[in-house]
Amino acid sequence: MMSYMQLHAPAVFKLKQLDDSLFCCSDNFVRKYLRNVLGWSEHQATKAAKKVPNNVDEVLTNAFLREAYIIRDHAMLAELCVNTDQTQITYQQGSKTTWHECGAKQVPTAGHDEKRAFTLVPSISASGDVLPMQAIFLGKSTGSCPTKSSPLYAESQKLGLRLLPFRTTTYWLTHGTMHDLVDKIIAPYFDGQKAKLGLKATQCSL
Repeated sequence: MMSYMQLHAPAVFKLKQLDDSLFCCSDNFVRKYLRNVLGWSEHQATKAAKKVPNNVDEVLTNAFLREAYIIRDHAMLAELCVNTDQTQITYQQGSKTTWHECGAKQVPTAGHDEKRAFTLVPSISASGDVLPMQAIFLGKSTGSCPTKSSPLYAESQKLGLRLLPFRTTTYWLTHGTMHDLVDKIIAPYFDGQKAKLGLKATQCSL
């Protein structure tokens, strides 16, 4: 709203109030404008909540016990246990809430069915080491990834960030990107830690 006012009515920001302060596009002002001038009220879109398995506690307990069993039997140190996850990073976070005419039954929201995002794959060891991350972008070639002229590109490369195209229609990890993650990030980290700790190259890691 501020950008729209700055474009079409920039002088309003130079107006002084009764207390000699300058006009401020506050949350209270925006709410009053939407409600009193446009006749809009806040609406909430609905969506089914994400569900977890009915036996979620059993699944988590079994996973914990399996990891504990492997760590114990192979005498794994914290530096050799890495946890990896994947998360979607949206370029512009949308909202299911918007303002619309009071009493409206159908409330459309711009970009509600669209996703503009990339997948970030962070990894961290049980000892607290944060490994270089992998970022995967929608597209079939490296032309879909940030270029060398992109802001902070050089810094990202110094940190070891891997920039990859999806090469598929999905935006989650694929077999190919998992290979890259293990071969280029996780395995070199394990090798470095084994050498640092004086362990054999055959020492198991998780």
